[in-house]
Amino acid sequence: MNRARVMTQLVIDEGLRLKPYRCPAGRLTIGVGRNLDDRGVSEAEALLLLGDDVDECWKRLSSALPWLPGAPEPVQEALVNMAFNLGVSGLLGFRSTLAALATHDYTAAAQDMLESKWAGQVGARARRLADMVRTTQ
Repeated sequence: MNRARVMTQLVIDEGLRLKPYRCPAGRLTIGVGRNLDDRGVSEAEALLLLGDDVDECWKRLSSALPWLPGAPEPVQEALVNMAFNLGVSGLLGFRSTLAALATHDYTAAAQDMLESKWAGQVGARARRLADMVRTTQ
């Protein structure tokens, strides 16, 4: 079997859709006929998507916060995690937290994180990320 030729034919026959849609049989579908209702995605595919999402989040955050690429890795990782959960625009609403991080006041930043509405919603996640920030050297 010529895999590449079959794939080319399937793109022609099935179409290529980058957002979920309902196929004629009513199944949630994406890509080239991938039936999400019955098949879903594999762990490897989910992790590939996650990697792409993390890279996009990092790109957008680095653009919005020019000081971020020079920040310690725990701060970078905590902010990407928060932005993944809140969206970049949601994270940018944490003005006092970001101002504290920009001036290396990690204790104040962690406290601001824990006093937010977000912390009440995500519980242990907020405590873990605040600890990452607080213990940054």
